[in-house]
Amino acid sequence: MNPRRGPLTAGEKVQFTDRRGKRITDQLVAGGCTQTEHGLIVHDDVIGRTEGVVITTVTAKRDAQVNQVHPERDAGKPWKAARAIGGWQYAVMRPRLADYVLSMPRGAQIMYPKDIAQVIQLGDIRAGLHVLESGAGSGAMSINLLDAVGQGGHLTTIELRPDFARVAEANATLYYGERPAWWDLKVGDFDSVAAGLDEHAYDRIVLDMLDPWNRLEQAWRVIAPGGVLICYITTTTQMSRLVEALREAGHWTEPDIHETLERSWKAQGLAVRPDHQMIGHTGFLVVSRAMAAGFDALRKRDRATKDTTTDIDSMSDEERAAQLEDLELRDISDRKLRKVLRDLDAQTARLG
Repeated sequence: MNPRRGPLTAGEKVQFTDRRGKRITDQLVAGGCTQTEHGLIVHDDVIGRTEGVVITTVTAKRDAQVNQVHPERDAGKPWKAARAIGGWQYAVMRPRLADYVLSMPRGAQIMYPKDIAQVIQLGDIRAGLHVLESGAGSGAMSINLLDAVGQGGHLTTIELRPDFARVAEANATLYYGERPAWWDLKVGDFDSVAAGLDEHAYDRIVLDMLDPWNRLEQAWRVIAPGGVLICYITTTTQMSRLVEALREAGHWTEPDIHETLERSWKAQGLAVRPDHQMIGHTGFLVVSRAMAAGFDALRKRDRATKDTTTDIDSMSDEERAAQLEDLELRDISDRKLRKVLRDLDAQTARLG
């Protein structure tokens, strides 16, 4: 496996960062180069050197920037000439896993690093564990799970689409320098593949799919008692269906629901402020643990008068009026409401 230290070698992915913070991730190729807005980075100038060096772009030949087959297509494109300008500096580093995930080729939308970190932490995914994952996508979560369990553990990934499985496998192979030996990638639907897996063989299960509530039966069969199930879904309707299905099954603990928002900051002298843009909602994480066979999960008792399941639109006017308090639509006392109305009447009277 690539030790990710020492001299940079051909075939490795590296990250070039200029003084403005713009990052370019590319694979080093002997005799190759990376085209930037400020000239070319010659790979032979990078191969054999260590991380942390600064490389300077060289001037590209003008004719190399023009489409040789259809030169008329590049007519009137001044940026073609601008790319020929050299002398721009880039710092050379191996990409962090988060950088690699965000820059790698993708077939499906990847899970953001902020959500992946929560999956690893809330799912208690550690070295040596056996983990089952469903929904490889482009391999972002798979690569992180492979890192978390290490070569002493094992990851089994089930992906429905063969083309997505190929993308995930290629991205993981490029990241590690070879295909991880502790990874078993299976193609097919979750229920069919999981039916052939050993009972209680997995310590953790990670589901990233549209309908995880339909996969709970097989998930409980293959997970060990006390094992952690963590599901990534994107909408509130998915979250509601999953949570109710976990409760109805009876052998999953009360689910925890999490959402992570990310905001970066700028700090320059005394000018310290948050960025105007942030990574807001990307998805929900629903976490639950498997009970042992023959034992039901413990549930908190709801108040007898509290109705959280009846749809108010299905009630008559009389039933709706009677159920307002039970549905928690009133959160202010009559006394306080009278005081608010008196204050508002006094203030509106002054407008005249």
